[in-house]
Amino acid sequence: MKRTWDIEEIVEYFTLVSSDFDLLGNKTGATRLGFALLLKCFQVEARFPATKAEIPRAVIDYIANQLRLPASLYNQYDWTVRPVTNHRTQIRDTFSFHDATQADGEEMTAWLISTGHAASPRMEQLKETVYARFRGLHLVPPTSERIERIIHSACHSYEQTFFTDTFEQLSPSARERLYALLTRSIAAQIQEEHSSSNVPEEGDTASHTAEVVLHDLKMNPGPAGMESLRQEVAKLRMLEHIGLPSNLFSIIPSKGLNVYRQRAAAETLYELRRHPDATRYTLLAAFCWQRRQEILDNLVDLLLVIIHKIGAHAEKRVDKVLLEDLKRVDGKSRLLYRVAEAALAKPDGTVRDVVYPVAGEQRLKDIVKEYKADGSAYREQVQTVMRASYRNHYRRMVPLLLTMLDIRSNNDLHRPVVQALTVVKRYAESSVVYYPLEEDIPLEDVVKAEWRELVEEKDAQGELRVNRINYELSVLQTVREKVRCRELWVAGAGKYGNPDHDLPQDFEVQREQYYWALGLPLDATSFIDTLKAKMHQALTSFNHLLPDISDQVRLLEKKGGWISLSPLPPQEEPRNLGQLKTEISRRWPMTSLLDILKEMDLRVDCTRHFKSPASRETLDRDILRKRLLLSLYAMGTNTGIKRISTGDHGESYQELLYVRRRYIHKEQLRAAIADVANAIFRVRLPQIWGEATTTCASDSKQFGSWDQNLLTEWHLRYGGKGIMIYWHVEKHSVCIYSQLKTVSSSEVAAMIQGVMRHCTDMQIKKHFVDTLGQSEIAFGFCHLLGFQLMPRLKNMHAQKLHPPEAGATETYSNLKLILRQPIKWDLIRQQYDQMIKYATALRLGTAEAEAILRRFTRTGLQHPTYAAFSELGKAIKTIFLCQYLSSPELRREVHEGLNTIENWNSANGFIFFGHEGEFQTNILEEQELAALSLHLLQISMVYINTLLIQRVLSEPDQLQKMKEEDLRALSPLIYRHVNPYGEFRLDMSERMRIEEEGRASA
Repeated sequence: MKRTWDIEEIVEYFTLVSSDFDLLGNKTGATRLGFALLLKCFQVEARFPATKAEIPRAVIDYIANQLRLPASLYNQYDWTVRPVTNHRTQIRDTFSFHDATQADGEEMTAWLISTGHAASPRMEQLKETVYARFRGLHLVPPTSERIERIIHSACHSYEQTFFTDTFEQLSPSARERLYALLTRSIAAQIQEEHSSSNVPEEGDTASHTAEVVLHDLKMNPGPAGMESLRQEVAKLRMLEHIGLPSNLFSIIPSKGLNVYRQRAAAETLYELRRHPDATRYTLLAAFCWQRRQEILDNLVDLLLVIIHKIGAHAEKRVDKVLLEDLKRVDGKSRLLYRVAEAALAKPDGTVRDVVYPVAGEQRLKDIVKEYKADGSAYREQVQTVMRASYRNHYRRMVPLLLTMLDIRSNNDLHRPVVQALTVVKRYAESSVVYYPLEEDIPLEDVVKAEWRELVEEKDAQGELRVNRINYELSVLQTVREKVRCRELWVAGAGKYGNPDHDLPQDFEVQREQYYWALGLPLDATSFIDTLKAKMHQALTSFNHLLPDISDQVRLLEKKGGWISLSPLPPQEEPRNLGQLKTEISRRWPMTSLLDILKEMDLRVDCTRHFKSPASRETLDRDILRKRLLLSLYAMGTNTGIKRISTGDHGESYQELLYVRRRYIHKEQLRAAIADVANAIFRVRLPQIWGEATTTCASDSKQFGSWDQNLLTEWHLRYGGKGIMIYWHVEKHSVCIYSQLKTVSSSEVAAMIQGVMRHCTDMQIKKHFVDTLGQSEIAFGFCHLLGFQLMPRLKNMHAQKLHPPEAGATETYSNLKLILRQPIKWDLIRQQYDQMIKYATALRLGTAEAEAILRRFTRTGLQHPTYAAFSELGKAIKTIFLCQYLSSPELRREVHEGLNTIENWNSANGFIFFGHEGEFQTNILEEQELAALSLHLLQISMVYINTLLIQRVLSEPDQLQKMKEEDLRALSPLIYRHVNPYGEFRLDMSERMRIEEEGRASA
């Protein structure tokens, strides 16, 4: 049963009604309370709790209060006596349920196989599916152990059938080429096949295919350059040469296929060769299938990076030349000095009184005129440098890239770009300066206006011709923009694949169900009327309140409307938190971080999620647990397995490396993190931490990393090359989700991804972000997904409000300075279905949030759904701004939430201390595992610290010291008493003494 319930849920699901009291009859005391709990739990989940402790304390208290009984009576309700069995029988008969039999279990196994549910790799998800199926059949499910056996049986049968079917779909030549991966490079085989055939293949594949082995396929590309391009092209050609059927894995979801891919990647060549034919070839085919998608994505990324570098490097070179020229111009440095001196001498003076006397009004006008006149000249210089750079260097790469990518579009508006790419490919190896006159060259919607003069030139005869090099460069820039916003897509790719596949394909059939899942009305008019009423209420309230809060919020006339917001007064400083931290350090001094990880697992058992993708495991679970903890600690602290293997624990480097490669994967780490987060929610004492929170904050933190990969980028704000980890942290320092992202990728997408995929018991209703984590599109999506976006805006002064109707100046007279055009409700009404479709895609996870939002960029303003989301976002943002500006309490809540995540970021360096906190690998998968291991270590520290704080505050004299301001600022993310360094010692028999006062075993 779910452990965390908010008050609304408890009232909805656990309120006793008249029929429930009829069933209670004349039962009294503990029997009455126990029966009522069994009854309501069965109504909610259609099954009885497996143990007495499974029922959450909040549920017990609520039902006991309705029965006017003390909740402590539940401890007297004995689950082992015969009357309890009779109680279950009575409840089961009331709802016409009966116990599941052996035959029902066999039917369930067959159902899981026939429906394809057995392909799912997640045991917890499959359990929920089985429980829901039993409920629909009015069957009381068997024990959890029996459910797991049913699922394992179904998964095994499905897997064997899947292996056999896949093997039969592979041609003999495909099997031979797959097996060649285990013995030698595929390039050698291609050479042999070509030499035995007198007919050369198109493009001479063999001559371009480098020596590629299975190990090479596992590697990620290096930095954007010719070498990385050649390597990725060689991999792609090899995978396409294998000849896997296009519909080979059409019946299995990508997450299910990923299990087999991981298994193939983790096993050695010897282990892969030992498998039966069906198993071996299915594993290799799954690996090659997914790697082909990823390599296509990598090639698209390379193309986008190269096109960007052409322009960025050209601007940098031109800027450098212009700067040097500016330094050589006589008089300008002296003029700048005189203006600066005069301005500093009279900072409150006007420009006319201070600057003009020393610089001269006419001279300043001449400088401005000269700068504006040089704008086109600057652009021409940049274009000239770009052309030279492309012709002399980058053109070796781009035609090769375009040859390997099948770029398409689903929109007729973008057909000219696809046609232009066809022309570019056709003349890729040509040396002509101009395209032939008879060639149909698309220019409209392909070549930008500023490039038109460079693309169309007059030849020696004075005839207007299309310059081939300039045209290619212009087409590539257009392609980059349209691929990034998904107007163009690449056949066979993953994140750059067909955008129509991102949306739920059964939306028209399941439309009502999808609307119900989002809690939204089917009728757009009803949705709009509700939103209009909320906007009117918020604007009216703010309009009336504004004169009374003029000391905090003022609307000024400058710059067309300016919001002046006074800072919040400082809160009272907590005085006793320092004493609490000192007491914890005294009782548990220099506690090893490795012991904290071990203690967490002994209590939560999160390592049970780490399982080998192989069909069986022979390693003893106790030994495996120890090695898992050491490996996770090695990655989470960035010290590395080799250094950890030298510690006092008896495990060798090879043993730890084997466990790391075979057992630790991304999804398993996420499941372990969710377990720890849920455990923290369960153990929290309300009198210390308050009731369960529904607020969360998110932000990113930069980490240094090697730059020989496509993920590492230069950060303009912080400087240096690195990657970002985006964290989602709730009010009391529990991080519920983390993800690796590039510096330039969307924080809005990362924010939505974490809210929708965190997999913990927490329900998010309010989400705090900084300025980069919000946008009008984000406000629209968050509203449809059922949570409120609440940003702290750095540019609050420039925000505007949008009224629900025209003519609002008189209605909201106090706000007229910041009122803009009204919301275009007709656009929302027309696109309502499409908006729900995109929101459903995010909710179901049919595509990553980044892939969905990539099409909603400012380059896609003409997209009608984008425009509708923008209008909806303006409406929701207007409501938020009115509430935010009206309420100091709300502003403080947002600030406190973001301060929590700043505190979380500050602790990253304490734990991830190895190699100066810089990622020491270029492999994306290993970077993700290191980031998730850091997350697991840090949240483990929060879990243990929660127990330590509660242990200290369980003493009345200690709790009495804590004032309101102390409890408000209390955080379990403290580490004064923690030692992450020193010897790596791990004794699984030693425990931290938390429940009884004492020191931690060090």
